[in-house]
Amino acid sequence: MKVIEPKLLKFLEEAPLFFQPWWLEVVSPGAWDYVTAHRGQEIAAVLSYTFKVRLNQFRLIEMPPLTPYLGPWLRPSTAKYANRLGEEKDLMSELLKGLPAFAMFHQDFHPQVTNWLPFYWQGFSQSTLYTYRIDDTRDLEKLWNETRDNVRTDIKKAEKQVEVLETDNMEDFLRVYRLTFSRQDKGLPYSEDLVRHLDTAATEHDARKILVAKDPDGQIHAAVYLVIDRTTVYYLLGGGDPQLRNSGATSLLIWEAIRWASGQAKQFDFEGSIVESIERFVRSFGARQVPYFRIKKCNSKIVRLYRSLWKWTHKSQWG
Repeated sequence: MKVIEPKLLKFLEEAPLFFQPWWLEVVSPGAWDYVTAHRGQEIAAVLSYTFKVRLNQFRLIEMPPLTPYLGPWLRPSTAKYANRLGEEKDLMSELLKGLPAFAMFHQDFHPQVTNWLPFYWQGFSQSTLYTYRIDDTRDLEKLWNETRDNVRTDIKKAEKQVEVLETDNMEDFLRVYRLTFSRQDKGLPYSEDLVRHLDTAATEHDARKILVAKDPDGQIHAAVYLVIDRTTVYYLLGGGDPQLRNSGATSLLIWEAIRWASGQAKQFDFEGSIVESIERFVRSFGARQVPYFRIKKCNSKIVRLYRSLWKWTHKSQWG
């Protein structure tokens, strides 16, 4: 793994876990880096990125698998609002200057990054995505009351049928997770070895939690995989047995995950979804819709043409 200077490691302690060197090394081995901006001798901002190189000349800065957010991370500022925006502009402009030449750039910024104008002024485009977050998990009674009636019913039903257990058995989780995709006649969007590798690293950094819902016969109805940083619990992966889906176990697991986050005084991030059925489910827990930005730029006509042809071909194949 790359050697990271102590000052940068110290700065990254305040950043989400997806920005951490160990995470980047798992999801993009040897193909990641940071750009930093300084004020005096101190690091004031960092831009983390992963990349691929195609045909020995086209550098593609892209989002790696299993990673919902990347991009710039700036130190907290207590300056007046107008001054803070000016500082953000200067720091982000400095970060952009430090990026290596690239053919294509695509990153999904963390929801806390609400200012992308410095990227716009440098020719980048933006589209808005949404996650769902519970910023304050401390008042469980309030959260329970904000959860939709059908979800509360599912939770109560599941409590009579299954027990929620924490496990370190990654193979149990993968088996249930695999069933979710097989029901849709789909394979996993990433390799199981990558998930295992990430689990090993996250375990070493005390940054993950696996919950399963198991009935008295030992059958696992559903499972969720959570990752954790200093401020937030993220719902990274989850799945359920299609033959047992009516037990309400998934709703119970998510509620127990929120309850655990509450005990840690951490936020809960569902990571959202643009799939309508998933969006409807996650907002049923009373989470707040939070926008985040997808930022793109293509500097290569060849890459732009290739991507257009790829999209056209796949659209033609699927009607």
